[in-house]
Amino acid sequence: MLCLTGLSVALAALALVPSFSDAWKGGDCEVCVSFLGRLYQSLQDNNVKFTSTDIEKALVETCKDAKGKENRFCYYIGGTNDAATKILNEISKPLTYHTPVDKICEKLKKKDSQICELKYDKQVDLSTVDLKKLKVKDLKKILEEWGESCKGCAEKSDFIRKINELMPKYAPNAAKARREL
Repeated sequence: MLCLTGLSVALAALALVPSFSDAWKGGDCEVCVSFLGRLYQSLQDNNVKFTSTDIEKALVETCKDAKGKENRFCYYIGGTNDAATKILNEISKPLTYHTPVDKICEKLKKKDSQICELKYDKQVDLSTVDLKKLKVKDLKKILEEWGESCKGCAEKSDFIRKINELMPKYAPNAAKARREL
């Protein structure tokens, strides 16, 4: 009887300890899940062999074009030239077995928690936003996303003018909606 009671206490204690999967939230690792999901889809679309070396080559190639938070993700996993560590095999090996990307990201979180702390910046709806109410930092970010810069811009109004000039080229639907207002 005493042995059974000890077993019951041990099982009850184990039930109270949260497991890693209990702590995993669907919104975690937003950048990781999105980036690896697109990578996996491109590998399938291009009929790439699912071998570790081919996946790592594709990953490094994809990381060359990454910008912003995705570039930071590539740095953390070792997909950039200046990265201090390389954990590419933690991605390539599970992908050879077609492991779901959220499970891969869950394992990467155990290796480096910074990977899952990355979040995409909120997108500004250019069709409805009042550009005059945005900070200069946000206006610069819009231009940067478009791959443009505003040389000679000293004041907020200069950045707004430049965005309004370029909006038909980079965000035609937003430009059209703004003209209709």
